[in-house]
Amino acid sequence: MKGEFFRSGAACLISVLAAACSMSGGQDEGPGRAEGIKTTFQTSREWTPAIDVRADAVMVYGFGGNPSDPSGRMPFEERAESWRRRGYAVHFMTGIAWGEYQDYFTGGRDGSSHMDEGQMTAEGDTIWHGPSVPYIVPTAGYLEYIKDNIRRVIDAGISDIFLEEPEFWARAGYSAAFRQEWKEFYGTEWKPQHESPENTYLSNKLKYHLYLRALDEVFSFAKEYGKSKGKEIGCYVPTHSLINYSQWQIVSPEASLASLDCVDGYIAQVWTGTSRVKNWYDGKEAERVFETAFLEYGSMESMTAPTGRKMFFLTDPIEDRAVDWDDYRRNYQATFTAQLLYPGIASYEIMPWPERIFGGRYRISGEGTGEAGISEDYAAQILIMTGALQNMPGRTPEANVSRNGYSGTASGPDGTAGISVLMGNSLMFQTFPTHDGYTDPQLSNFFGLAMPFLKRGVPVRTVHIENLGYEDALKDTEILLMTYANMKPLDSLAHRHLAEWVKDGGILLYSGRDDDPFQNVREWWNTGGNGFNAPSGHLFALMDMPADADEGEYRFGKGKVRVMRRDPKEYVLVPGGDGKMVSEVCRLYKDATGGKEIIFKNSFSLVRGPYAIASVMTESVSDNPLVIKGNFIDLFDPDLPVVTEKIVMPGEQCLLYDLDLAEKDKPQIAAASFRACGEKYRNGTFSFTAKGPAGTRGIARIILPKEPEKATAGNEEALFDWDNGSSSVLIEFDNSPDGVKVSLR
Repeated sequence: MKGEFFRSGAACLISVLAAACSMSGGQDEGPGRAEGIKTTFQTSREWTPAIDVRADAVMVYGFGGNPSDPSGRMPFEERAESWRRRGYAVHFMTGIAWGEYQDYFTGGRDGSSHMDEGQMTAEGDTIWHGPSVPYIVPTAGYLEYIKDNIRRVIDAGISDIFLEEPEFWARAGYSAAFRQEWKEFYGTEWKPQHESPENTYLSNKLKYHLYLRALDEVFSFAKEYGKSKGKEIGCYVPTHSLINYSQWQIVSPEASLASLDCVDGYIAQVWTGTSRVKNWYDGKEAERVFETAFLEYGSMESMTAPTGRKMFFLTDPIEDRAVDWDDYRRNYQATFTAQLLYPGIASYEIMPWPERIFGGRYRISGEGTGEAGISEDYAAQILIMTGALQNMPGRTPEANVSRNGYSGTASGPDGTAGISVLMGNSLMFQTFPTHDGYTDPQLSNFFGLAMPFLKRGVPVRTVHIENLGYEDALKDTEILLMTYANMKPLDSLAHRHLAEWVKDGGILLYSGRDDDPFQNVREWWNTGGNGFNAPSGHLFALMDMPADADEGEYRFGKGKVRVMRRDPKEYVLVPGGDGKMVSEVCRLYKDATGGKEIIFKNSFSLVRGPYAIASVMTESVSDNPLVIKGNFIDLFDPDLPVVTEKIVMPGEQCLLYDLDLAEKDKPQIAAASFRACGEKYRNGTFSFTAKGPAGTRGIARIILPKEPEKATAGNEEALFDWDNGSSSVLIEFDNSPDGVKVSLR
């Protein structure tokens, strides 16, 4: 990364190009490529002073400039160039399942209407993403249209392409285009999905295949076309988590994309809008934003970790639906904290659509309040938080840190490690419609395994069944929790990997009645020489167990299998329903670890370089707050105060800069609402250039060897406040994207 800003102390200092304020190099080399980018954001707009948020890169959204484009935006090439002139690495982003493709749908491209290729429900209704833009069945003709536009953006100098949200709605599958795809894929006439569980399963399996094929074809084309131009093209998929798509009843290829040679990485699209979807725990249906976000980010990390693909984590200071600023701020802090608890990920999309964040108007607080634009304080807080991401270190071999009130390592949040939940893409196959009266309210068969431990302060992880063939997929798992009440294995290889893992000493807890209507769909476990009534029967047989094993414990090799004949949803739909399952896992863990107990608590904390991250949960083992003592800058407070005690109440989170871990003998910007570059310390004067969005407050806390005599920002004296205890100064001025030269003497 060229240039430096928000210089933190201790473990996250970054080398400086003292004279340069540009954020990246050329488009085809070094940090201009997405693989070397730490922070990015997406916008459909050309550069304007109010949205210059100073990330390393920008993803310019949409082709634009088509005659039928109702937005009236300038063409992509002009918008991209406006950002490039401001020093950004410029990448391209658009939707693959929908987008500004009116010229394709209405016949502007080839003279023929393609509206019949939209995704259609049983009632004959097209599912729309926006005016005149349906969600699409990715036909061969549509993919050729996308390729034509991909050729265009590569010709415009783009080296990295982001095709987001390959989505096929579970309630769709009735259009003429889909029926034709069915016939070509299965070799039979189309069957309505609502008529049987098997039809539902086959319909969703085809939807999954169609977007896997679509991205494989388009990305492979992009890479080959790039090569013909002497360019290496990076291809990325911004996508919701498997948890969210399953809750929202959407089918997408998800984990399988990571095994395609043409896919270089993902953006984990997790934010308030996905994480506030209600779920069940202890007999109550409620929003649990932090906990759901933690599991969503975890499912995205585990999806790619064994494959080595790059992952960006996204969070959003607002969300798609109109709520109010107080709600946005509270839940932004929750999702932001959740993403930081995964130190294996250190690249971020810092926000989508800054134009709606800094230019939108929403209710101030709750119902009945007037609308307003973003407050000066919240704008500054967002910029401080996203600035911290620029210096956020990844997983490092640092020693454990334990202080008065918080502890953690750089490898993961504090708590008992080694408990994982198995998940798979077929979670999306069983969500709609329901059959034979069997329901899985809000994905309760998944949350029934994960939430009882997460709520007790255990950093439960997820493992993707599609990744079990990778050597490291189960490397850190002591006990694997699984069920087939909500998903089915797409092939038998996964079972062979699971059986080998148990044989080598792993512990598997299988929970399920195996009586949902999808157990008997015609699939590999009951065809081609297999005659199992449920897929679990095949797995059990590989481990010398009865195919219909009763509840109990079974040994296999060095490991064991504990069978519980209850669907996991029963652990969360009923108050106190998780007691027996939790006690069984505690017993198994103690046996596996030579007597160690699982630690229960109501909080998570983590240390990443000088940053202390913590969250305290409600509905947990206690209502006690987390009290953290030391010398910190509170990064959730836009005034950047120095605090010696931080009290985090249940339902709250914090992000602190630990001043005791910073070097005190050299000037450094510990936190700021702008991007700084060209830092110099000469003859007792510390100076730098600060850049930030127009109309926002520039504020920074800077560690200095001694109190300054004078401060200037631009051509004016600047107000500053010295804190002797932390040897730091607070300075404020108005941000400018053109840069403000700051000097402290």
